[in-house]
Order: sequence, then C-alpha cells, then structure tokens
Amino acid sequence: MEKVGEINSSLLKKLWHRIGEDDLPGLSAQLAYFFLLSLFPLLIFLFTLLPFLPIEQQDLLGIIRGFAPAEAMDLIENNLNDILMQRRGGLLSFSFIGTIWSASTGLSAIVDAFNKAYNVKESRSYIVSRGMAILLTFGMILVILVAIILPVFGKGTGLFLFTQLGLSKQFLVLWNAIGWLVSAIILFLVFTALYWIAPNIKLKCRAAFPGAGFSTIGWIISSLALSFYVGNISNYSIAYGSIGAIIVLMIWLYITAFIIMLGGEINAFYSEKSKKNC
Repeated sequence: MEKVGEINSSLLKKLWHRIGEDDLPGLSAQLAYFFLLSLFPLLIFLFTLLPFLPIEQQDLLGIIRGFAPAEAMDLIENNLNDILMQRRGGLLSFSFIGTIWSASTGLSAIVDAFNKAYNVKESRSYIVSRGMAILLTFGMILVILVAIILPVFGKGTGLFLFTQLGLSKQFLVLWNAIGWLVSAIILFLVFTALYWIAPNIKLKCRAAFPGAGFSTIGWIISSLALSFYVGNISNYSIAYGSIGAIIVLMIWLYITAFIIMLGGEINAFYSEKSKKNC
C-alpha cells in the first residue's frame, strides 16, 4: 500500500510539473481550435451517410447529446440544420475532404504533443505522419459509426425482449446502463489506439491502458459535470448573449483536449518508470 501511495504521489507531482513544462493549457487551446474546425465537417459527412445506414438523424445527435452541454448542443443542431437544408450534390465529397483535412491536422497536433510528453522528436516523414493521421481519422469515423449503430440495435433488442418476455421496467434500466458501458468501452478502445499508435516511440499496447482509462473516465465525468454546471448554475447566454453557446462549445472542446493531453502524460510517466525499473 505504501508503494502504491508513493507512486501516486510521484505521479501527481510529475504531472503538475509536466503540465507547465509541456504547456498543456496552450496545447489544449490549439487542439480545441482544430477540434472545432473538424467538428462540423465530420458531422456533415456522417449526416450525408445516414440514407445508406440503418440509423436516424436523432440517433446520431443522441450520442453527442448524452455528453455535450445543452447550449453547445443547440448550436451544433442549429448550424447542422441550416447547412443540410441548403444541401447540394457535392456536399458529401466536400464534407469528406473537409473532415479528412481538418481532423488529420488535429491528430497531427496530438502526435506532436505526445512526442513532447515522451521527450522524443518526430523522425517520421511528413507523408508518413500525415498518412498515419488520416488513417486514424478513418478509424475514428468507423468507430463513431459503430458507436451509433450498436446502441440503436441494442435499444431495439431491449424493447423486443421487454415486450415479448414480459420483463419488468428494471430490465430496461439495466439494459440502458449496459448501453452506457458499451459506449465507455468503445471510447476506451479509441483512446488506447490513439495513445499506442500516435507517439513516435515503440510501445506495447498495454502501455496505453493507464492514459486511456483516465481519459475515458475523466472525459465522461467532466462532460457531464460541465453540462450540469451550464444547465443549473451558470448561464453563459446572459453574460455573453448570442455567442454564449460558442463559448460553451469551446470550453467543452478545450476540456476534451486537456484530458487527452493529460492521458498522454500519464502514459509517458509510467513508460519512464518502467524503463528505470528495467
């Protein structure tokens, strides 16, 4: 127990030092900007795929609504509806190009930040590093689609079992809780792949687990906490007027970026510690 306490104390001290040394607040602001650039092209691209998939528009928005603050969600929905109402034939190809470019740029920034956490330089060529970022973008899109489709089929299966077998309402509550667990597992797998592949250092897959676990739990809790704070304590629309929703969205993206960066620092800490113990 004492050894575990020493490791935790050392981790906290190291993280506090590295937050300032690696400028995590500045990097998080940079990533939040790239996230904002890629958010709408990604959502537009996913929306244009809906006619070819067994899911509805509200199913896609429901995934985001489960975590995003209400004001940010209103901004996302209103802008998406305005864009999609003016849809033209080239929207799919345009949104696809926009998604790949902006999202891969954001992932390239994540790669640079992780390299900084591990104190390594990027030795891969621009083509290789950008190609990896593009592949990660495709993987992210695929995982998002799976994350949307699974709960849809899961909900339908739960309702079928409820009606056909005459199960209690507690069964539906438990079934919905399992749906949240599945979403958390998918999120954990996304973070694991990101922390494992992105840094310019050879890592074992399990070396990405500590940061992935922290980021999964931290992102879910912080998103729900921000939603509660904005919805019940602070009203940004009163203070900032029409741009209040934009500020809430940027705060949410900033927190997301900061947690991702912190997860990378946690993995770097344990990687350094394992090398010293060898």
